Amino acid sequence: MGYPDTFEGFMVQSQKNWQEFKKQEFKPKKFQDRDIDIEIECCGVCGSDLHTINGGWGEAPMPLCVGHEIIGKAVKVGDQVTTVKIGDRVGVGAQIWSCLECKPCKTDNENYCPNKIDTYGAPYPEEMGGVIAQGGYASHIRAHEYFTFKIPDNIPSHEAAPMMCAGLTTYSPLLRAGIGPGKKVAIVGVGGLGHYAILWASAMGAEVYALSHSPSKESDAKKLGAKGFISTGDKDWAKPWAFTFDFMLNTADATHEFDLPTYMSTLSVNGEMHHVGLPDEPLPQISAQTFAPNGCKMGGSHIGSRPEMFQMLKLASEKGLKPIIETISISEAGCKEAVTGVADNRVRYRYTLVDFDQAFPNR
Repeated sequence: MGYPDTFEGFMVQSQKNWQEFKKQEFKPKKFQDRDIDIEIECCGVCGSDLHTINGGWGEAPMPLCVGHEIIGKAVKVGDQVTTVKIGDRVGVGAQIWSCLECKPCKTDNENYCPNKIDTYGAPYPEEMGGVIAQGGYASHIRAHEYFTFKIPDNIPSHEAAPMMCAGLTTYSPLLRAGIGPGKKVAIVGVGGLGHYAILWASAMGAEVYALSHSPSKESDAKKLGAKGFISTGDKDWAKPWAFTFDFMLNTADATHEFDLPTYMSTLSVNGEMHHVGLPDEPLPQISAQTFAPNGCKMGGSHIGSRPEMFQMLKLASEKGLKPIIETISISEAGCKEAVTGVADNRVRYRYTLVDFDQAFPNR
């Protein structure tokens, strides 16, 4: 049928064969008054895509088109849309709908709405079409305007795409923790999430230290703004850093292998270890006594809010912040290359799928 009745995407058919993508049509949600249709230009490849298609986070509806770091052009807007017009370059992240009526939604915490709908893999209610939400490895996406964001002109699309999830996921907790001048911040993991965290924390004025078991990443960490690099593979690495960090943002995907008390010993009194990396395995068991020596705490968060997205984009635009991105042309083979590269930890530091006009020439 084709647009606007159907969209086309690269879809995984089963979690068993998670590396195999097939180009096929799918039916989008019903178009409503606050919806925007976006012709996709590029899409970042998130660790969430991998965890979803390979079963690391449990079962997922199949076939499935993943991707929630989307940049494209608005080609249709609903009658009640006021924030975007046809032709605008816009982005969509990991959330595509919320009720906008509950307490979290009314306090700029819509990312914690109990009725939220994720950008892919989530069921829409019958009144919206009753379909499964499909993501951005596709020709188009249909998004509610509240979860659609205009992109500053000076941020290239392939760099803006990963900001829609990886960027916001790391920016929001730093902002909410009051990170700025006078704060010492540890970023655990120099990867897709962690390299953004270093960029943001440094740009916000904090003194930033990168913690990694990969000494080869020291140069990149310092280019991104880290003042220091701490190799967590060294014996007794934490001892010189006791009571140092006001805030530790853990972006790593292997926390289940961490000696958490060692990491937490580097926090200042009442400092926080905050998790945004979401590995397949549970956190290591720790005792309540672990929190006592420095009165530290542990927390986590889920993406961020609409106001935080715009603040992040403004920071990136005004300071000319440049993430480290690799691009891959989207195709069945390109999607396989991308998710396999994430699984094998080959990416430095984020993939963006590009050349959508070649993959979808008839849209």
